[in-house]
Amino acid sequence: MGRGFFITLEGIDRSGKSTQVERLCSSLCAQGLPVGVLQGSPGAVRAGTWLREPGGTPTGEAVREILLHRRHDVAPWAEALLYAAARAQLVRDVVAPSLEAGLVVVLDRYVDSSLAYQGHARGLGVDDVFDLNLRATAGLLPDLTVLLRVDAGRAARRDGGPPDRLEAEGLVFQTAVATGYEALARRWPERIKVVDGEREPGAVAADIERLALAALDEAGLGAGGPATTGAPRV
Repeated sequence: MGRGFFITLEGIDRSGKSTQVERLCSSLCAQGLPVGVLQGSPGAVRAGTWLREPGGTPTGEAVREILLHRRHDVAPWAEALLYAAARAQLVRDVVAPSLEAGLVVVLDRYVDSSLAYQGHARGLGVDDVFDLNLRATAGLLPDLTVLLRVDAGRAARRDGGPPDRLEAEGLVFQTAVATGYEALARRWPERIKVVDGEREPGAVAADIERLALAALDEAGLGAGGPATTGAPRV
């Protein structure tokens, strides 16, 4: 879609994604790349902004509350459908228009999360969940996905505040999610790049930045490249 570029970060809970998303956006902005999203009034660019899933729209934030912050049972397919619904809204309202405007869009989680969590760990089937999400997103997949590889046991011991509903499911579930992610990386190695997330944050950030810049350059969208010409000022 358009002339933008779509980057997602993935990993099990407490893998450090949120920290690395912020670092990546800051570093790409510092190099003059048009990182951000269109939100609010028509054409308004929120420079340097990234998005989280589920979330990014009123619908998505409401779904996030249901899925992560309420202690009730959610059937596996209900879970998958709710994630897909929030994603459909986000793509239509924010991601697709931002890419059409030539922006570099960065998301903390996207389709691969549903494939690893619901498709693999919940046992719904990766292909079935993938088909659902292709419909929800009109087939929009990232140009680059960075997977932070972190041992589930060590991730669980990281300080991250009270666990949400999925984090509270424990080590066996998170290990299954990690296994699902590894299978995805083997299936789509041209898109999903694995980074060792167990090092100090600066080293992890440097590897992610290197991968992002290489992908942007390969697409002809690096700093000073054609993507910045005529793109919204950020």
